[in-house]
Amino acid sequence: MLKSEDTMIIVGGGIGGLAAALAAAEAGEKTTVLEQAPEFGEVGAGIQMAPNAMAVLDRFGVADEIAKVAVFPKRLVLKDVYTAEELTTLDLGDEFKERYGFPYIVLHRSDLHRVLLEACQKNPLITLVTDQHIETVEESTEGVVVTNARGEKIVGKALIGADGLKSKTRKLFVDDELICSEYVAYRGTIPIEEISDDANMDDVIMWIGPNLHLVQYPVRRGELYNQVVVFKSLTYKDGAEDWGTPEEMDQVFEGSHPKVEKALSFIQRQFRWPMYDRLPISNWTKGNIALLGDAAHPMLQYLAQGGVQALEDASYLADMLKKHGANYEDAFKEYQEERMPRTAKVQTSARTWGEIIHAEDQISVLLRNTIFKQRSATDYSHTDWLYSQKYGQGSKKVSIK
Repeated sequence: MLKSEDTMIIVGGGIGGLAAALAAAEAGEKTTVLEQAPEFGEVGAGIQMAPNAMAVLDRFGVADEIAKVAVFPKRLVLKDVYTAEELTTLDLGDEFKERYGFPYIVLHRSDLHRVLLEACQKNPLITLVTDQHIETVEESTEGVVVTNARGEKIVGKALIGADGLKSKTRKLFVDDELICSEYVAYRGTIPIEEISDDANMDDVIMWIGPNLHLVQYPVRRGELYNQVVVFKSLTYKDGAEDWGTPEEMDQVFEGSHPKVEKALSFIQRQFRWPMYDRLPISNWTKGNIALLGDAAHPMLQYLAQGGVQALEDASYLADMLKKHGANYEDAFKEYQEERMPRTAKVQTSARTWGEIIHAEDQISVLLRNTIFKQRSATDYSHTDWLYSQKYGQGSKKVSIK
């Protein structure tokens, strides 16, 4: 048995877990981060960081490093997947940054993870441990005990479950199942010079159509172009793997705009990501154990807020650990009380936004497009609730522009 009574245990070394470690360190807490993989890393492609994420990254002192590998788009754009007509845009310029206090950036997930990891590696209060497949978590008289797949036990004084969509820690609170949206994603990045003729370096573009969309934007200082293709599979079968195939992707996008068809030719087809979420739950904490990020509130990607909400969790958790000290139970309760309504709203809103952009019937599409076209690019009334919330306000003012 590995005794770590003087540290908090964080299960999961992804974006949320590393952010939680930085949060605990800010509050003076030692942590041991347990990652199941042989080494710390991040898979996937691009990730979008809205101002509410940048506030947290700035608080943890990593915003300037992230700015070195990020791209600062000028607009978010929705386009018709068949005609390429711009349906609506959101201006991300000076007025946006002044309103929300921070910019909107896009970057490669691995770059974000690396910067967080390096910050953790430099912090003497954080210990990083790999190859830890956690099977069970329980609270005993000794403390919080986790058991890994080798039967080894690790004991700490408190625990944050940041073990993602398929969280084992979550089972302490609810025995729910993943909910498949019947949508599947194919994603990847390619060198920018391969498609520079068609790529718009200033925009995050979402091409939308019935039951499908394509997202495009540059990452890694503009050296790579990130693309994500998403569509609803008509061959979905519960428990099966032979649905949402590359062949079906070609069929679903048939007749789309030539730029979209060209984009599909670059998509990596060997990896598919079925898209899941779960329903909001009524409790994330018990004693000295709490959930964070996707373990607490897994959501669909349509608002680009999954990783962002994990960062918000971590920032508010830092405040509560500072407030309550070694009384982790009270810290976790107040953390949950604040974060649960917010994340539940984001979860459910992501589902609703997915229905809007993927609308099928002509009346819904006409109504959506009419509303979109009537709004101005600087109408922020629909994003205020999402981007105005700042859990990093105690930090220095961000220096990146």
